[in-house]
Amino acid sequence: MTTDFARRRFNEMVLPHLDDAFGLARWLTGNRTDAEDVVQDACMRALASLETAVVERPRAWVLTIVRNTAYSWLAKNRPKAVVLTADPQLLDAAAATAPDPEEALIAAADEAALETAIMALPHLFREVIVMRDINAMSYREIAAAIGAPQGTVMSRLARARAQLVDKLGSRS
Repeated sequence: MTTDFARRRFNEMVLPHLDDAFGLARWLTGNRTDAEDVVQDACMRALASLETAVVERPRAWVLTIVRNTAYSWLAKNRPKAVVLTADPQLLDAAAATAPDPEEALIAAADEAALETAIMALPHLFREVIVMRDINAMSYREIAAAIGAPQGTVMSRLARARAQLVDKLGSRS
């Protein structure tokens, strides 16, 4: 049973970070529907632990729960070899908002290529790219979220960026 104290803490500590949580879950699972399931499960886990949890950095704490929930969900619901495709909703949204059809096509292709390249990264690299370059988390927050030293975060980030440059630079 959830107390008023836990609900208050949930509103203060979890709700402000739901967009980041959803973004991370979407990148880790590969689609919107699965990400929604992961975030919902993560929110339930967070709410259940808020009665007694000591939380120093709420954002990192929430994203840690989302990350762990996503990996548990993937292990349960996905085979080991997963083939992911570009999200057509993103392509449609990019084309709809661009004023010039040629620019829209180029932007959509670039966005699709970047998303495909990020999705092709191993999970260890993908999560640090998403946390740092998309969610703008600090190295310290990422280290806390993934349970690794800051040096490991920096190393994974550098390797992930190098793989993206290799992948995107060779597509001309």
